[in-house]
Formats: sequence, C-alpha cells, structure tokens
Amino acid sequence: MESKPAPAPFAPWEDAAAHPLIRFEGVTKRFGDFTAVSDLNLKIYPREFFALLGPSGCGKTTLMRMLAGFETPTEGTIWLDGQNIAPVPPNKRPVNMMFQSYALFPHLSVWDNIAFGLRRAGKDKETVRARVEEMLRLTRLDQFARRKPHQISGGQRQRVALARSLALGPKLLLLDEPLGALDKKLRQDTQFELMDIQEKTGTTFVIVTHDQEEAMTVASRVAVMDAGRLCQVDTPQHIYETPNSRYVADFIGEVSIIEGRVAALGEEAEIAYAEGARPIVTRTGGAALEPGQSVFYAIRPEKIWVGAAPHPDRINSVEGTIVDIGYLGDVSTYHVRLDTGQMVKALMTNAERYAASRFTWNDRVWLSWSRHAGVVLAS
Repeated sequence: MESKPAPAPFAPWEDAAAHPLIRFEGVTKRFGDFTAVSDLNLKIYPREFFALLGPSGCGKTTLMRMLAGFETPTEGTIWLDGQNIAPVPPNKRPVNMMFQSYALFPHLSVWDNIAFGLRRAGKDKETVRARVEEMLRLTRLDQFARRKPHQISGGQRQRVALARSLALGPKLLLLDEPLGALDKKLRQDTQFELMDIQEKTGTTFVIVTHDQEEAMTVASRVAVMDAGRLCQVDTPQHIYETPNSRYVADFIGEVSIIEGRVAALGEEAEIAYAEGARPIVTRTGGAALEPGQSVFYAIRPEKIWVGAAPHPDRINSVEGTIVDIGYLGDVSTYHVRLDTGQMVKALMTNAERYAASRFTWNDRVWLSWSRHAGVVLAS
C-alpha cells in the first residue's frame, strides 16, 4: 500500500503569497498622555490560533478591544479581510468576543443561550435549530441542552460560551482570558478542547492571556508584548528555543541568564563571564557578534545535566553548591550557586522512584551542558 505524503505544516506566515485576515499597520493607541500601543505592525492569518501574551499593562487587551470595536486607534489602520474596520461598529463586524466571565444568561437553558445570537440576527426557526444542534455536538454538550448554567460545571459553562460565540460563524473569535476561572487540571484539559474546536471550525482565534503555558499550548504563533510594543512574534517552539532578547527569554519559562563578553569568535563563540572561570563554549546561532562585545547567555534548566562529576560528553561543565531544591513529582529543580557566585537553575526528570534523593541541600555538584544548549543574546 502506497503511503501518503505528510501534510504540509500550517505556516502561512512563511508564504509570501498568503493574504492575512488581520493587518495592523502603524497602529498607536493613546489614553491621554499614556500610550497603550505604540506604532504596531502585525499580520494574523486565516485559521490561525494566535496568542497575545504579556504582563498586565502591556497593551494586549487594548489590541483585542480595537479588533472588537470597543476602542478606536489613535493612529494607523486595522484591516480585517481587506476592509478598514475603524468606521464599522462592533455589532456589524464579523467578529465575536468571548469574555472570561462567560456572561451566560442564568434564566436561559444551554440550548437557548446558544440560540440567543441567532435569534437576535433574525434567523428562522429551522436554521436556529440546526445550528444550535451542530454547536452542541461540536462542544459535546448534547446531554446538557436543557440545563441552566448553574446546573453544569465551570468547564461546561466555558463550552456553552464558546458555542454561543461560534454559532453565528464569525470570521474571527476573540478570547479574553477564557480559561482564567478554571482550576489548573480543567484548564489544561480545556486547552486541548479549544484547539480541537478551532481546527474543526476553521475560525481564526485570537486569545489574550498572561499564562505562558496556555499560550504555548494552544497557539500556532505567539506575540510577546511589553509596554505597548511587540517584542517577538513567532511559533511557540522558536519563542522558547530562540528568543530574540533577554526580556523574551526571561518572560517565557524558566531560564538562567549569564552576563558576559565574547572572548573568542569563530564557528563557535567563547563567552567569558567571570575572572578565572573557563569560558562557556556555544554555537552563535547566526547572531552577529564581535570580539569583546557584551552579551547575555541564556540557558533553560532542562538543558543542564546534574552530576557528581562532569559529564564526559558535554563541553561545558561548572561546579557549584545546591542552595535550593524544588520537588515537583515528575521533575526536581535545583538552584545551584557556582563558585563564581552565579546562580543557575537545573532540572532533572525523576525517572526512577527515588531519583529525587540523589542530591540534597549543600551538596557539591557539577552542571554540564552542550554547545547547542544555550543561546547568545545581544540585548
């Protein structure tokens, strides 16, 4: 039997011929003297699950509100499917928004909550019935159709709000911290449900969140924001493995950042970080570096091996003392103070039942990692 070729990866942002659904062109939003969004340019493509990620006050919610029509850009243009949406009122845009509170009608059943928007739009009874039944199947709520919101769980209420938001078939669905009210286990399960529903409907989703794990799990691309500007827009893997700045590296996941200078440069670079310490050997990753340049070396804790002696196959090895341990069940995190005074985090998988007891506080250990493990950042 002839095997089928693997489907092409979903990456329209790499296709020069692809047309974005949304374009921000030179968008600035000011509130008095405060600039919430500054000269922002961004493209979001059809069928994307796009995440706006950043701390409170970074501008991500303002971006979403401008897409929804609740705010108007001070400068610049927002295009939706080729149309300048600035003069289009919120209720006339092919956009729906799902809020963290879900905003369900407590006196209406699940069925009637989903049907509400369709009825407001003047759809006939048969169209309403067929569409509601389709949304119930999609969100696996068939058996709860006649219950009221208070009679179902938080995760089910979240799916009702999602079904209601999708019922009118918007081109774009905006999700404002949609899973914030759920506990951790349910939130993790619901993330995958959201991804499945988004893929089945083909609707473009834009999610606003401050939860890094959530953004990295659900999104095809992530925009990391700070102070109204885009710091990096890329796939979750590239954001994590090849951050473009110290801010992005530090904001996404756990990381140790070592400040140093380029001591030698060739196919590989040597980063000197403390007098008398052996330089860190690393691949440059295409970064434009110069000898003597001040840089930051970022390394993730899972890239580091912890042992009683240097690892024989890893080029970088440093000795230090364990000052703190975090036991998380599947993994243990070690905070190690090097003899130079630098603090480094390392993570080891507890593959065996008693693996976590190999080292304890104040133990002397060696940390080892490869030349590929870290990334050199110029800023």
